[in-house]
Amino acid sequence: MSTASAIRPKDRDAVIQSLRAGVVPRTGQHLIQVGRVNEIASLIKDIERIADSGSSIRFVIGEYGSGKTFFLNLVRAIALEKRLVTAHADLNPDRRLHATGGQARSLYAEMMSNISTRSKPDGGAMQSIVERFVTEALKESKASGKNPEAVIHEKLDILSEMVGGYDFAHVIAAYWKGHDTGNEQLKADAIRWLRAEFTAKTDARNALGVRTIIDDGIFYDHLKLMSRFVRLAGFEGMLICLDELVNLYKLSNVQARNSNYEQMLRILNDSLQGTAVGLGFILGGTPDFLMDTRRGLYSYSALQSRLAENTFAVKGLVDYSGPVLRLSNLSPEDFYILLSKIRHVFAYGNSADSLLPDEALKAFMEHCSKKIGDAYFRTPRNTITSFVNLLSVLEQNRQTTWQDILGTVDIKPDINPDLDIPLEEMVAPAAAIASTSADEEESLASFKL
Repeated sequence: MSTASAIRPKDRDAVIQSLRAGVVPRTGQHLIQVGRVNEIASLIKDIERIADSGSSIRFVIGEYGSGKTFFLNLVRAIALEKRLVTAHADLNPDRRLHATGGQARSLYAEMMSNISTRSKPDGGAMQSIVERFVTEALKESKASGKNPEAVIHEKLDILSEMVGGYDFAHVIAAYWKGHDTGNEQLKADAIRWLRAEFTAKTDARNALGVRTIIDDGIFYDHLKLMSRFVRLAGFEGMLICLDELVNLYKLSNVQARNSNYEQMLRILNDSLQGTAVGLGFILGGTPDFLMDTRRGLYSYSALQSRLAENTFAVKGLVDYSGPVLRLSNLSPEDFYILLSKIRHVFAYGNSADSLLPDEALKAFMEHCSKKIGDAYFRTPRNTITSFVNLLSVLEQNRQTTWQDILGTVDIKPDINPDLDIPLEEMVAPAAAIASTSADEEESLASFKL
């Protein structure tokens, strides 16, 4: 392994601790990335399309434990380097694409809380984005001799023709007023509104003089507004990363599930038609979420027809340009490289301090193969955790050799919790559905966590 550059303790610990816990590192993904070159290249093209005022949508499909979340985070990091703004969130019972009980607003609020830029990659970048817009407006004002407020309204005029655009522009102008007068409360209220933290229209009207708030009904419209705004602030566009879409698949209520799929269809159509300027989506899910014809995306005929595989991509041929991107499984060779990289990170980038020789990596892979078969490299989450635990023991017990403890390493295959749910639909008769209240229709009583 190369020793050209040492790995900072902060980056090393972030990667190692995440892998040990079986979660995706928030930083340092590049240190352990292997394979999937073609998939990454296709997503880079999407990012370039977004930056060129276009739009994109991708469904990243992979088995549980195959590295979907890692892949999404890697793409998000690339987007930040390409001067895009990113926003990400995991779907759960309280966060959905469509709802009537505040779950869509909650999803939007989570995304806006996690909104990131290259200088603030860990989220919380909303205020800095607005500040950047104001700063750019002040520069234009100084250069043209126009009143700053007039320049701001002129720049925001393009938003006024969009759904919710008038109040959005009013809130940005309110932030400028707070900035100009030193009114920190006004600035804070403007940011709260942009983050969808107002839950009552009365509170928003009293604080900012606007008549609307970001709620379930205009969730997607405000994503389009925000993508336009970040471009006005000097960024290249906006990428939305949503993971755990299998939670839509888990919805037992047919009407609630189909409403979410209908919203997804709307997003898909806008993206494929290029009507969402400078906005891209990357959505992570399992094969069941996509292909199950009873409760997956394929249960919604309009989505099935748009997401169908390219019929010419057979006999080893692949198509990376379609909306569905299936993550290829790691090969044993890829997995060997991954173990080598983890070993390298563990040694702070200094190969001379490696705790394991190459022959130990091969022996570890053979041990895993005997324990759980080829699942060790196809869905490697637990395998990687075991490898990190092995390195940790060796680091703290230098008198012990890897040969002494390798046979004691316990490897368990990953179990997909998504398959633990009953696939039987509890569909009520049409007459019963018609008489069901809105609250009952949105019930999540059957969610299995």
